[in-house]
Amino acid sequence: MDPTPKVALIAGVTGIVGNSLAAQLHDPNAPGGPWKVYGVARRATKPDWLAEPLHYINCNLLDRDETLSKLSPLHDVTHLFYVTWVSRPTEEENCEANGALYRNVLDAILPNAKNFQHIVLQTGNKHYIGPFALAGKIPVPDPPFREDYPRRPCPNFYHTLEDITFETVKRQQQLTYSIHRPTAIFGFAEGNLMNMVSTLAVYAAICQYENKPLIFPGSKIKMCWDFMQDASDADLVAEQEIWASLDPKAKNQDFNITNGDVFKWKRLWQLLAKEYNVRAEYKNYESDHHQESELPKKTIPCKSLQEMMKGKEAVWDKIVKEKGLRPTKLADVAQWWFVDSWLGQDIENVSNMNKSRELGFLGWRDSEKSFLCVLEKSRKNRVVP
Repeated sequence: MDPTPKVALIAGVTGIVGNSLAAQLHDPNAPGGPWKVYGVARRATKPDWLAEPLHYINCNLLDRDETLSKLSPLHDVTHLFYVTWVSRPTEEENCEANGALYRNVLDAILPNAKNFQHIVLQTGNKHYIGPFALAGKIPVPDPPFREDYPRRPCPNFYHTLEDITFETVKRQQQLTYSIHRPTAIFGFAEGNLMNMVSTLAVYAAICQYENKPLIFPGSKIKMCWDFMQDASDADLVAEQEIWASLDPKAKNQDFNITNGDVFKWKRLWQLLAKEYNVRAEYKNYESDHHQESELPKKTIPCKSLQEMMKGKEAVWDKIVKEKGLRPTKLADVAQWWFVDSWLGQDIENVSNMNKSRELGFLGWRDSEKSFLCVLEKSRKNRVVP
């Protein structure tokens, strides 16, 4: 292994995977370690739940001048873990904004970090299903999704980031990359744009407070309720990214990263309802088979979480006060749009993990245990009751 001391720059350190990366890289026994770790995020100060000790840098990476000013002095960076993004109204705008953000980071590092070795780029399985805004409007390949499937015929900012990576590595002969495609990530970070676990926990807590059932939302209940799905534990994603940044066999490769098992929402929904002592219900639909484990059917209007949770800000304020939670607003901890997008799918969203297994990454997680573990971590950090 290269004896050069490893220095990581995590772009998006306060995100779900960024938080896991920081914790793992600070472990004295981390692969390739001990690591020095810089973490960049837009938050003015480092959150108290983020791993210690961390060289925290507050920076708006969309501001080119600020990015160059704050990141150019980091001459010792050897590895970039790029796990951040920004959201814009259209995918074309996403491509423009995220491409600019990524270029700003690279332009700050490349001329100044003489031992810069590897880029870890995290995208996701929208590489296969397309952006949320185009769900159901473009063809989706047969699952399980494999890394060699061609790009979907539509704008996608993941493609923009990949192309920038390819161009950069082509110019810098000593530089390598790895691309990582998680699916729905189960992980802890307060205020994340796509936090499945905390959003569902907030929904369940509001149902409990109002003594209402936990209704499974969405417009494609039968498919999403019964179909096989997979998920990506944030700690496992971080493990694969660190592995790929060090193992020569993983260099210049793209990888799916999921827990390696599958689950059904009808099972996970019951586990969530049990945690909050509420009754779980789902919309009535026709089915040729009904297992004993299924919930009693109810005829319930088909609504999205955004519809059902409209106007619940005051309810959440009461829960925060009565349960002694962190002083958050509902919009900070619950991303209804994201869960609606995920639970509105009409495909078996499953990715193939054979490629990284064959190259030596054998990590895995039990998705149900992962979900409950993240829920418990969110509770310990007083984000959800």
